Amino acid sequence: MKKIVVLVLLVAFSISCKNERAQKKEQEISYIDSLTSDINNIYKHSDFNGLAVSIVNDKGILYQQGFGYADVANQIPYTEQTIQNIASVSKVFVGIALLKAQELGKLKLDDPINTYLPFKVLNPNYPDETITIRHLATHTSSIVDNEFYLSKNYILKEEKTRIDSSLGFDDMQTFNPADSIISIGLFLQNVLVQGEKWNTKETYSNYKPGSMYEYSNIGTTLAAFILEKATGERFDDFTHKHILEPLKMKNSGWHFENVKLENYTKLYVDKETVLPLYHLITYPDGGLITSVHDLSLFLTELIKGYNQKGTLLNQDSYTEFFHPQLKEIHFLEREEQNPYSESYNVGIFIGFGFSGYIGHTGGDPGVVSLMFFDPKNNTGRILILNTSFSGQKGSQDFYGIWEALDKYKGVLAN
Repeated sequence: MKKIVVLVLLVAFSISCKNERAQKKEQEISYIDSLTSDINNIYKHSDFNGLAVSIVNDKGILYQQGFGYADVANQIPYTEQTIQNIASVSKVFVGIALLKAQELGKLKLDDPINTYLPFKVLNPNYPDETITIRHLATHTSSIVDNEFYLSKNYILKEEKTRIDSSLGFDDMQTFNPADSIISIGLFLQNVLVQGEKWNTKETYSNYKPGSMYEYSNIGTTLAAFILEKATGERFDDFTHKHILEPLKMKNSGWHFENVKLENYTKLYVDKETVLPLYHLITYPDGGLITSVHDLSLFLTELIKGYNQKGTLLNQDSYTEFFHPQLKEIHFLEREEQNPYSESYNVGIFIGFGFSGYIGHTGGDPGVVSLMFFDPKNNTGRILILNTSFSGQKGSQDFYGIWEALDKYKGVLAN
C-alpha cells in the first residue's frame, strides 16, 4: 500500500513539473513574441534598412533576431547569420589578444612600446617620457588620430569602384582606391614618426603619456602591431587561433577573404544610398566582420570571464582585463549622460559606462554597433545596424530598440 502511495505521489510530482516547464516555455515564447513585436514596431517607422539584436547571459543566447533587409533592392532579409563589420567594438578583441599574449609570456602590458617597434615612437612634446603598451590599451598614450587616419585609411575593395564624394560623412572621410592599400606597419610609420609624410603636429597631444584619456584608433592599431612583433604572428592569425576558433565564431574574420561574402550585408549611408565595400588598413581598431550570433558567443564569454569562469583567458588575465585602470584625474570630462558610452573608465580596451555597464560602441560609414553587459545581473545586449543615422529621430529609434532589449532581458534570463 505504501509503495502505491509513493508511486502515485511521484507520478503527480512528475506531471506537475512537466506542466510547470510547459507553462514556463509558453511564457518565454510569449515574451519573445512581444519583444519581436516591439522592435518591429520601432523598425517599421525608422530610417534603418537592416539590423540584428541579441540578449545573452553567462549561459548563452537568450534571444537573437534580425530585422529588415541586408539588401533592400533584392529583398534579402537581415538575419542573425548576416555578417558585417562592427567598427570599434572590434577593439575589445585587441584587449583580449594582448592579455593572451601576456599569458604566453610574449609581452607585458607595462613594457615600453619601443622595445618591439622597428621604428621609434615618442611624443615630441615629451621626448623623454616612455609610452607603454598599457598606455595604448587605456587610451592614455598621448597618440591621437590626425587627419590622415580618415583620409588615407579607408580602402575600397573593388578596383573600379566609384563613389560620390558628397556622402555626408566627416569632411576628412575619404574612400581610397583599392590599389592604395599599404601594410599596417608602413601606415603607422607614416603617421607616427617625425618627418614621415603623414606625421603632423596633431599626431600627439600636449598631455604627458599616461596622464590623460584621449580615445585613439591609431593607438589601438599600434598595440595590435606590437602584438605581431612580440608573438611573431599576424594579428588576424593570432586572434583567429586564440579567440574566434575556440569560441566557434565560424562566420567571423578580419578580411573579406576570411568570410562568406554572400552573407555580407550591404551598408547604407541612408535608406536609399548604398555604400561600396570598403575595409581599413588599420583593421584591428574597427574591422572585424561578424554576425550577431557570433558576437553573442563572444559576449557570453566576456560575462563568464567577468565571473572568473571564462575559457579564453586565465583568472588573473580576466581580472586585469576588467580592472578599471583610470581615475578622475585622467579625464578632462567624463561621460555621465549616456550610460552606454565606454568613456567613463576603461579596462584593457574595454569600456565602463558611469552606470556600471561594461562594453563598447562602434561607428563607421554604414555601421552602428553596441555591445554591453550589466555585471549586476550577468545579462548583455547587442545591437548592430547596417545604416548610418543622425538626428533626434535616428537616436530615438536606435535607443528605443536598445531599451526594448533591456525591458525583456530580465524575464528571459529567469
